Amino acid sequence: MSTSMNTAAPAAPSVHRRALITWLAIYPTVTLVLGLLGPVTAQLPLFLRTLILTAIVVPIAAYVLIPALMKANAALTRRRR
Repeated sequence: MSTSMNTAAPAAPSVHRRALITWLAIYPTVTLVLGLLGPVTAQLPLFLRTLILTAIVVPIAAYVLIPALMKANAALTRRRR
């Protein structure tokens, strides 16, 4: 069974790049959700507003945005080589 160098999985991005990718997913999502829900949830206690915000943002970031950004990062990394 032979393996080709072209089929090897790319190295995982550095911790700094992963932090940047996470921030790129989280910041705009928090900003958007906060802008949309801010007026609606303004009268709620802070812990409840935060609970609602994170219940929306974390799944979107974890299941959609971060995987998409990681895939884009891998594609960019392959193109640079």
